[in-house]
Amino acid sequence: MEKAWNAVNGMYKTIKFPGVWKPSLFMYFSLALSISTYEGRFYWYTDPKASPAFSQEFVGMIYAIGALASIVGSLIYQKCLKNFPFRNQLFIAQLLYVTTGMLDLIFVLRCNLKLGISDYLFVVMEECVSRIITKIRLTPMIVLSTKLCPSGIEGSFFALLMCIDSLGSLSSKWAGGMALHALHVTRTDFRNLWFAILIRNALRLATVSFIFLSPTADSSDVLIPPNLLSNSSTNLDVEEE
Repeated sequence: MEKAWNAVNGMYKTIKFPGVWKPSLFMYFSLALSISTYEGRFYWYTDPKASPAFSQEFVGMIYAIGALASIVGSLIYQKCLKNFPFRNQLFIAQLLYVTTGMLDLIFVLRCNLKLGISDYLFVVMEECVSRIITKIRLTPMIVLSTKLCPSGIEGSFFALLMCIDSLGSLSSKWAGGMALHALHVTRTDFRNLWFAILIRNALRLATVSFIFLSPTADSSDVLIPPNLLSNSSTNLDVEEE
């Protein structure tokens, strides 16, 4: 019980450190402000009265292909971005995320047909590109989270950071659901779906304004002072069994 209380005190002291709460807040905003329009797009994909009227099996295949494509995102990060400062990584990734978000808008507005690209080809390309960029965007957040964990409570504090990220994802879904409801997007009415996607893209762009919260250090730098917890009245080091 005492060790648990010491860990809680250590996490509280750590989260108050500006070098920790600022990037944590940025990661929350990055996830929360990208409101989810997944439900509306899924029903639009499969509605027989709406274009493109994909089968549910084909939609499942699209997501499977996208999952495989995300591996490419990991490789791109490893080869091209991992040595950049975190702020540069997150800035580039967020701008790419905004750009790929426009592909959804192009698809919903049927602009791909005007360009001579079939629905089936476009949606596969869009899903692959989106998954790659999403992986490029999330990977530096995970790496940054590992650098924010002080010695002695690494596991507990990393779990806390993952909870903050999960809260950001949940906030995205809640906000997306409210936006779709406010715009009267239903399982059969998709007239305002394009506007919901436009709002989502605008919020993704707005996230760039919070980039100052992220550190300018890179993955080889020490972000947490070694003595951050040394002045605590309790010993936060893991005791030897």
